[in-house]
Amino acid sequence: MTHWIEKNIKWIYTMPAVLFVAVMMVFPVGYTLWLSFHEWDMSNITPPLWVALENYKVLFQDELFLDSIWLTFYFTVAAVFIETVLGILLALIMNQHFIGKGLVKTLFLLPMVATPVAVGLVWILIYEPNIGIANTFLQALGIPPQEWLASPDLVMPSLILIDVWEWTPMIALIVLAGLVSLPKDPYEAAIVDGANKFQTFRHITLPLLKPTIYSAVLLRLIDALKTFDIIYATTQGGPGTSSQTLNIYGYVLGFQYFKIGQASALLMIFFAIVLGLSVLFILLRKKAGVSM
Repeated sequence: MTHWIEKNIKWIYTMPAVLFVAVMMVFPVGYTLWLSFHEWDMSNITPPLWVALENYKVLFQDELFLDSIWLTFYFTVAAVFIETVLGILLALIMNQHFIGKGLVKTLFLLPMVATPVAVGLVWILIYEPNIGIANTFLQALGIPPQEWLASPDLVMPSLILIDVWEWTPMIALIVLAGLVSLPKDPYEAAIVDGANKFQTFRHITLPLLKPTIYSAVLLRLIDALKTFDIIYATTQGGPGTSSQTLNIYGYVLGFQYFKIGQASALLMIFFAIVLGLSVLFILLRKKAGVSM
């Protein structure tokens, strides 16, 4: 027995992690995939009925599903791009020495530690057309008040602004950690060579920060694609279906219309999209010669 344990010790040590992944990840994905080939309304009386690829066929003929894909990418790309640009700028500012730097870092953590539902409720008040701070600010600038979350044209930019407010600090703190760890020698050589600040940033800071920026963008990309709580807490996909992303539409199909098979098919397509984008991003990172 002792000999067997010594011979297989590497498998024994890794088995808890393998079982955790199997139970917490592989089983839910496998069960969802199985449900996506069935028609079921969550009834205890009627068992799931095998329909093969019918749920997928119905989804790709559904305009609401196609619109939800567009809205998901619109929200994700816009939010992650703005957060990345602002996060890098804020990190560069915070990398300078100034009074109250520690306090600013602490304040930056506040949006991230707040629960998404609480953040959503706060922004509902900010966007409130009659008493909200957003319209008060616009009126002070001489701009007519807006309907924000109640406007089909403004609801997505309004939601993107909430996401930017909440998650830009995370990008900034990750990039700041990368800035602090950069070697000093290249900067000293740049000073000797007479490089200005922009040239130093362009040719030294930015290339050295690439691994950190790639990591931050990948984390935010996956998280932004999955955004549900903020949207559901503020608009529930409305007005109409103007902010109905894939997550929201999956919830509507599953728990409002009880079309579990279609909702499962939607989630499998969404899973494939997230996985595909993650792999694509990693391949682009390797092609750019960046290792993390």
